[in-house]
Parts: sequence; structure tokens; C-alpha cells
Amino acid sequence: MKSSNPVLTEQTYAGSAVHVGYGPAMTVSGAVNKAGILMLCVLATAAFTWNQFFATRDLSAIGGYTVIGAFGGFIAAMVTVFKKEWAGITAPIYALLEGLFLGALSATMELRFPGIAIEAVALTFGTCLVMLMVYRAGIIRPTERFTLGIVAATGGIALVYFLSMILGFFHIQVPGIFGGGPIGILFSLAVVTIAALNLILDFGMIEEGARRGAPKYMEWYSAFGLMVTLVWLYLEMIRLLAKLRSDRR
Repeated sequence: MKSSNPVLTEQTYAGSAVHVGYGPAMTVSGAVNKAGILMLCVLATAAFTWNQFFATRDLSAIGGYTVIGAFGGFIAAMVTVFKKEWAGITAPIYALLEGLFLGALSATMELRFPGIAIEAVALTFGTCLVMLMVYRAGIIRPTERFTLGIVAATGGIALVYFLSMILGFFHIQVPGIFGGGPIGILFSLAVVTIAALNLILDFGMIEEGARRGAPKYMEWYSAFGLMVTLVWLYLEMIRLLAKLRSDRR
């Protein structure tokens, strides 16, 4: 089985298997508990930048936090990916930095579309819970065909975003998909669906790691991988809601 999340792949746990027998092994409950800790870290710093913005309603008050959160979070994520055994330290740092960025982004979106942040949070957690229930019930399982489809779709989305970013440097915008029209809304719905289905793959890979007896630090790494997907899902949710609000104006 293979996950389209670059953080959680079959090779992730295969590479750590050499440590089996040299200490405590990871468990699913341990990974879930650590994911909860990372979520608290995100919420704490997100609340900080949120409050900083609404205290002044001045973008300059959170500009520095936004940059630090975005670039610092990316660096922390890369370090975690390449130094999995450091995940107990780098994963919480990633979560704290990502929270700075998400809080700033959510606050600015909230100013434009009142109520959008809590809607996006509720939809993200609700989707995660539904995907977990669907996975535990065996309704959707990460079979080889299912996994290949999600991997291909996720790669396609990443390619579209990358090309749009490159074209943006030349002031060229991809028509339709990033707007608030029907095509843009359908595109966002498709991306949200793919992000949600990635959770199924993540759940499967976490169980696989526990089954293989991966070392204890992989609980932190697995929790980090799950957080990466949840952050992506939240960003796509708030993007979709913004398009829907814009379409009604």
C-alpha cells in the first residue's frame, strides 16, 4: 500500500523497520494522542495571531507572523521528513509555526467573510471524523487500485498548483479554476474530496506502521503526516467557502 501523502509512504515504515526490537514500538493510540498534541499546538498559535489581528484589524500587525509561519513551517516540515527520528521535536515546532500562518490567514478571511473560519474548522474536523468512521467500518479501504487513483489525482492537483504559481510570476492566471464561478467551485469541490480521501490512506499507513512494529518516534512522525493532510484539507475548505460566498455577492 502506498500513500499519496509524501510524508507517509510505505517506505517510511520500511526504512524504520531496522530499529524494531531496540526499544518500544509505535501504536495507533500513541500516534492519535500525539496528533491531538499537535492539533493543540496549531490552535494555540492560530489563536494568538487571530487575536493579534482583531485587536488592531491591521494586516501589518500579523505580516511577520504570516511569513514566519509559512516559511518556518515549510522548513520544519522538510527537516522532519528527512530526519524522522527528530519528529518529537520538529513536529511540534511545525505545528506551532503552521498555526501562526493559519491563524493569520483565517483572520483575514474572517474579516472579508464573517463566520467563514469556524465553518471551515467544523467542516475539516467533521470530514476527518466521517473519514475515520468510514475507514473503521471498512466501507472504504486503501486498496491498491484506490490508492493509485488518489495518488494520481493528488499529483495532478500539485502539478496544477505548481504551474499556476510559476505562471503567476509572469502575471498569467489559469482561467476559471481559481475564480468564484461554477468551474472554480467544482474544482475546489474536487480538491476537497481528494484531500479528504487522502485521510483514508493516512489512517491505513498509521495502522501499517503499528503492525510492523515501527519505533516509538514514528508516532510523532505519523501524527505529523496526518497533520499535513489536515492542514491541506482546512486550506481547501476555506478556499471553497470563500468561492461560494463570493458567488453569492
